[in-house]
Amino acid sequence: MQLENLSYALTQVIHNFGAAAVVGGAFFALKSRPDQLQLKNCMAWLVLVAWGAQGASGVIFGGVSYYFYGEFPDLHAVAIGALAIKVFCAAVGFMLAALYLRSAAKWNEKGRHRAWHALTGLGATALTAAAFLRWFS
Repeated sequence: MQLENLSYALTQVIHNFGAAAVVGGAFFALKSRPDQLQLKNCMAWLVLVAWGAQGASGVIFGGVSYYFYGEFPDLHAVAIGALAIKVFCAAVGFMLAALYLRSAAKWNEKGRHRAWHALTGLGATALTAAAFLRWFS
């Protein structure tokens, strides 16, 4: 077994579970009842950790390429755009999930619902951008 392939595969596992948790956790919280604040708090932690995993595994992908090839992947312009979108979504999603955990108890239901809409949209956008990054790199 090649260490390079194993490194990419294990990083991809983390990245895939992170993507599933980012989208699934946010969507689950969005569709849960408004009075389920404890559940939504748990989902916010899940989404926060998952966005962190997305960012970390993305950096690790670049690190694996640099370690084994001495350079970062050669990306087509479309892939660079998709990567920029993913990084933006991860940064904003991480910050919004952290803000939710810190302040949502003081927000009204409409504000909390908007936050979950935004987190779901950021997750779906990042997941869509991932397909373009994969096929244009």
